[in-house]
Amino acid sequence: MNGQSPVPVASDAITPLQQMVASCSGAILTSLFVTPLDVVKIRLQAQKTPFPKGKCFVYCNGLMDHICVCQNGNSGAWYKAKGHFNGTMDAFIKIVRNEGIKSLWSGLPPTLVMAVPATVIYFTCYDQLCAALRVRMINHTQEAPALAGALARVGAASVISPLELIRTKLQSQKLSYKELKHCIHVAVEADGWTSLWRGLGPTLLRDVPFSAMYWYNYERGKRWLCERYHSREPTFAIAFTSGAVSGSISAIITLPFDVVKTRRQVELGEIQSLNLSRQPTSTFQLMRKIVAQNGIRGLFAGFLPRLIKVAPACAIMISSYETGKAFFHKHNQERILRPLQTSNT
Repeated sequence: MNGQSPVPVASDAITPLQQMVASCSGAILTSLFVTPLDVVKIRLQAQKTPFPKGKCFVYCNGLMDHICVCQNGNSGAWYKAKGHFNGTMDAFIKIVRNEGIKSLWSGLPPTLVMAVPATVIYFTCYDQLCAALRVRMINHTQEAPALAGALARVGAASVISPLELIRTKLQSQKLSYKELKHCIHVAVEADGWTSLWRGLGPTLLRDVPFSAMYWYNYERGKRWLCERYHSREPTFAIAFTSGAVSGSISAIITLPFDVVKTRRQVELGEIQSLNLSRQPTSTFQLMRKIVAQNGIRGLFAGFLPRLIKVAPACAIMISSYETGKAFFHKHNQERILRPLQTSNT
């Protein structure tokens, strides 16, 4: 092997628009499959520790995190727990029986609003960058996915970060768009334009290494499985398996930064909802604080829930994306061959 993937579904075989459509469909499918897991998790959390007014929690569907601020306690929120749940399966059954199956996708709208554009930017940038880097990094093509993944994540996170801040403000207070505009104007005047990217640091510290490791391991795993099963193209099963394994590895290694990011998001949301003064704390200061309070284990809190969500989310997303790219690749080839076949006849 020369270090390049044997898969002929290269990024230059389909247009950027087709890549966007493929990634968009993957994001929608991932949200549809993984959102019920987090809805059930939040219902169980609300039952054990009811959320008081102004309390924040992080809602995550495996693709993106969302800050949710409770306005009126459990009584006025979509995550209200009706009845008593004895476990995950019991929660699934009772939610469907008492509230209908649609309740399992209660948090889907905010997920799609933020996750779809972020995923489209991320995956499209990755494919374009990876193709360009492989041409230039002739002797280091195996490292191209890691660098492309890191750069794509920086770009996507930087673009979405101000939108995340705006959405958090809208959730924490009932603001009109005019009031929101004034609120942002005041924040920019006080702290400058960089205030719109508050919290981006821990996000990048978690997501950039995650993306680099994920794409590097995914491309290598996909290539190895294609060779093992003598497949020129990655089947759905190959892409699914490679995505799940690489996502799990990346999730475990970057978990401490995920804990810090979650803590920062929740604290920021509570500050905004309760109008508290913010005490600036760097990422590593916060990590030291967590270690002092809970020990090293505190940096790996939520290990199992994160793994359970990230692994299937990565698997579904990448396998759907690969399937979409393969479809457009075949469609483009047929469009090229059709006029040739007509002229020959």
